[in-house]
Amino acid sequence: MDNFKIIEIKRSVFESNDREADKLRAELKQKKTFLLNLMSSPGSGKTTTLKATVAKLKDEMKIGIMEADIDSDVDARTMEQAGVDSIQLHTGGMCHLDAGMTRQGIDEFGAFDYDLVVLENVGNLVCPAEFDTGASKNAMILSVPEGDDKPLKYPLMFQVSDVVLINKIDTKSVFDFDDNAVVERIHKLNPRAEVIFISARTGEGIDKWCDWLRNQVKSWNE
Repeated sequence: MDNFKIIEIKRSVFESNDREADKLRAELKQKKTFLLNLMSSPGSGKTTTLKATVAKLKDEMKIGIMEADIDSDVDARTMEQAGVDSIQLHTGGMCHLDAGMTRQGIDEFGAFDYDLVVLENVGNLVCPAEFDTGASKNAMILSVPEGDDKPLKYPLMFQVSDVVLINKIDTKSVFDFDDNAVVERIHKLNPRAEVIFISARTGEGIDKWCDWLRNQVKSWNE
């Protein structure tokens, strides 16, 4: 007879985090602050996409950027140079942010004073998808060089994302990337996900992406 108990710690951690996330989301709604959780793998073009987004929207709404990294302040400096307030969040080696960590950043940043806050999550297609940050919406970037098979390999990331940006479409002549296949794979996992093809470098598709974001911020504030 076994004389020990098995405790599902991971499950309880998620449940506690979900409660904190719901509480934070309600506060963001009350304060009319839209929080976008932006996720992707390293090198997909998160910061470049944010720069292009900020250039389009910074005269319409007050924007703040929270940059999450294991170390360094490179991205926060980049966003500050782009003309918006930014703060760097060091995760101390952790590969994701949870709701408590996000709240700490928001409280220190004074993010309730902003119309739009973007949390640039740690570059990773696994851990960030597992933790609800309390964001109003989740977005992810998949770049063409990564391949159209990523929804098959990292399904949870695509299941939790409200919008998927397919970035670096200006490189499709170099890489074997099937637009129809990636959209089909994403929608099989998540039929409600918006899929937008962009090139943060050339600006193609950025207007459509910014229109989506404008509508989300407007709806959040109604």
